[in-house]
Amino acid sequence: MTRRSLLRLSRPLWQRRWWSTEVDPCAEGTEKKGLVLGVFEGCKEGEMKFSNTGRKFDEETGGKLSELIKGQDLTLGKARVFHNLSSEFYAIAVAGAGPEAAGYNENEVLDECRENIRVAAGVGAMALQKNGVEKIYVEAFTNASSAAEGSTLGVWKFQEVKNKNNRSTESTVDLYEDPDSDNWARGRIRAESQNIARKLEETPANIMTPMAFAQAAIEILCPCGVQVDIRDRDWIMEKGMTAFLAMARSSCDPPLFLEISYCGGSEEDKPVVLVGKGTTFDSGGLCLKKCRPMSEMKGSMAGGAVIVGAMKAIALLGLPVNINALIPLMENMPGGMAMKPGDVVAGLAKRTMKIEKPSHEGRIILADTLSYAAQFKPCLTITIGVLASGTRIAMSSAASAAYTSSEVVWQEVKKAGSITGDRMWRWPAWKFFSKNVTDFECCDVDNVGKGFGEGPPMANAFLMEFAPPVDFLHIDIHGTGMRSTGTPPYLRDGHMSGRPTRTLIQFLNQMACPLDTTSECGG
Repeated sequence: MTRRSLLRLSRPLWQRRWWSTEVDPCAEGTEKKGLVLGVFEGCKEGEMKFSNTGRKFDEETGGKLSELIKGQDLTLGKARVFHNLSSEFYAIAVAGAGPEAAGYNENEVLDECRENIRVAAGVGAMALQKNGVEKIYVEAFTNASSAAEGSTLGVWKFQEVKNKNNRSTESTVDLYEDPDSDNWARGRIRAESQNIARKLEETPANIMTPMAFAQAAIEILCPCGVQVDIRDRDWIMEKGMTAFLAMARSSCDPPLFLEISYCGGSEEDKPVVLVGKGTTFDSGGLCLKKCRPMSEMKGSMAGGAVIVGAMKAIALLGLPVNINALIPLMENMPGGMAMKPGDVVAGLAKRTMKIEKPSHEGRIILADTLSYAAQFKPCLTITIGVLASGTRIAMSSAASAAYTSSEVVWQEVKKAGSITGDRMWRWPAWKFFSKNVTDFECCDVDNVGKGFGEGPPMANAFLMEFAPPVDFLHIDIHGTGMRSTGTPPYLRDGHMSGRPTRTLIQFLNQMACPLDTTSECGG
């Protein structure tokens, strides 16, 4: 199956826009405009300080704005909207940006200065959007990149399957009177890439089938010069990925295998291989999941969605790195062809895998994908996916679980998470867990393993059995990559989060540009 044949397939109109668009010039002058300004908490109790931009605007209003915010609760994450202060703007949102002296918090493993700006820009933009403002200008605070991220993520909504007459205000954001437009542009690229992942995850599973996901990847990435190849069932069989096919056979929608290639480095540079779980709906197979939360399982392909979004940003930023991304696409459904608990399959690596639980299909399909990844001779392999529910139970949405035996890789991904505000927390990748998934007489590897419970480290141990013999990083996003709980505030409650797209971009940025002290080498 070729790219060209996929491009000819019909698709719903709402699927055709995967990137931001400018406001229709014909509508210029009729749209409501708004402005987001920030106030910082001073050293004294109750003291509030405008940024330089806010101070200038307050002077232009004759001090009216500073009078209006007196006595208001404008702590971090709070915003107030004011009208009739400017002939240029329909509304002004003043948002709390936290302590003026915020910086890196070692206990929180977080750059609080950047994150506070994201929060302020996000809640300010969302407050204006709620007031019907269509064009939102945001001041740079002290970091234009973070302001762009927070506001762009904050105003995003998924409304494509609603009747146009029932949709709420869709807003666009832009930088207000600040020369730091380059960093704003970089931040916007990263945020819009995360929004791409959110849209892929949020789309109902009857629309976002494996074929639709593949089409979307082509539309998103090919215009950026990224190569996208779609492989069909015959190709998958020819390569020997029989375990992947066994898990996919219960669905009427055929499986596909997505290969994405980006060559930003030199020919001599070994590539980074990204592997993302692409289960477009996970019912649990014959081990059905509970009914109420099952609708969220349209987001079981969040790992693949994150990779597609990240690849868009990597190409636009021009990062000097070679990447091969692999996404196995399928549905895990019940039925007469479904794999039964206790079935044993052998995949590309010729090692037998016992399917103790068909609901743990992600480990099986990623095992074949990792075996295939070895041909690229990577310098680093990264897997991303919604795998172990215990991750969510333990961490909620605070951080993604990171597994690696490389201290260098861990320090870099930890740093990336602290910069983006989308943090990682290291879980053990010990031989103890490897023994628990391999010490069986009836098979080589078990997709549940021995021991108490079904600990998330078992999933990583299973994948490590098939990973190429180079540095390996597994990121489990069961807690972070699904529906947001409204934390952080710039990710709308109840919507898919698209996490950790920006952290993956930042991590690859650091690996590609280790001497860049700004961590902003792209673009």
